Amino acid sequence: MVGKEKILAGAAALLAASTLGAAANEKVTFGTNWLAEPEHGGYYQAVADGTYAACGLDVTIMQGGPQVSGRPMLLAGKIDFYMGGNLLSAFDAVQQGIPMRVVASDFQKDPQVIMSQPGQGLDKWEDLKNADQYIMGDEGAQTFFQWMVTDLGYDAAKRVPYTFNPAPFIANKKSIQQGYVTSEPFAVQKQGGFVPNQFLLADHGWDTYATTIEVMQDTIDKRPEVVQCFVDGSAKGWYKYLYGDNKAANDMIKKDNPDMTDEQIAFSIEQMKKFGVVDSGDSEKLGIGTMNEARIQSFYDKMVKAKVAQPGIDIKKAYTLAFVNKGVGLELKK
Repeated sequence: MVGKEKILAGAAALLAASTLGAAANEKVTFGTNWLAEPEHGGYYQAVADGTYAACGLDVTIMQGGPQVSGRPMLLAGKIDFYMGGNLLSAFDAVQQGIPMRVVASDFQKDPQVIMSQPGQGLDKWEDLKNADQYIMGDEGAQTFFQWMVTDLGYDAAKRVPYTFNPAPFIANKKSIQQGYVTSEPFAVQKQGGFVPNQFLLADHGWDTYATTIEVMQDTIDKRPEVVQCFVDGSAKGWYKYLYGDNKAANDMIKKDNPDMTDEQIAFSIEQMKKFGVVDSGDSEKLGIGTMNEARIQSFYDKMVKAKVAQPGIDIKKAYTLAFVNKGVGLELKK
């Protein structure tokens, strides 16, 4: 009888523990750096299908946009994780003594692309510097364009501002324009009626990681299991978004951003796969989110040479590899 009572007591304890776990999912907020879009699909997927919940997190996605300053909210402790664009913000944080670290990179390639019009003598990467005009936004002009000038010989005097309208590029057949491979080529096809040449900067030496997960050191120190769950859940979410049923995630994206269309979503996903933005290179063996020290050092050295980043920064304070390179989610790739 005693044995039976022990069994029943053990079963009750397990039930109580499982109920507590389900009810006690830790609430965390992830801030994205723009309005909801397929480029955020893996995170929405992990919310929609319960992947984050499975390891104990109740994740809220706070979408960014032109009026939202997400990184200051991370620094102030108002959100738990933030989506970085590339590694420059992490280098800058070290320079300013801010204890923020990159814990994963969910894009192996920065989706930044340079476009040209076919048949205009600008059909090869090495031809692009000969364009009459370089249409570049202010942020691009201060970052990757400085590298293009320093390392690749582009003429800084040819740069004109990009106003996020493809009309000037379409009108000037001898121009080149920056953009995201998941977005601007779609706009050009719709408005210009042609498919532009597309040159991903990541395939030509711009070796930053992108769509990083940034977190404060205090969170890493005090809640490492939360960081690990979010990093792993995000990786699994990206596998399922790219290779599985992503309808629920896309419905969430469209709810957060009603301007997003099914056509744009389909184009963006196709481009991410075609160009290996999320899953290529090291991620094929080590899993989505992978990073390595040599590549981070390479990018930093390029940025110092281009006078975009300050020399002498201890860049090992900008990131940690403790949460990645474990092959999480590889079995989900179909």
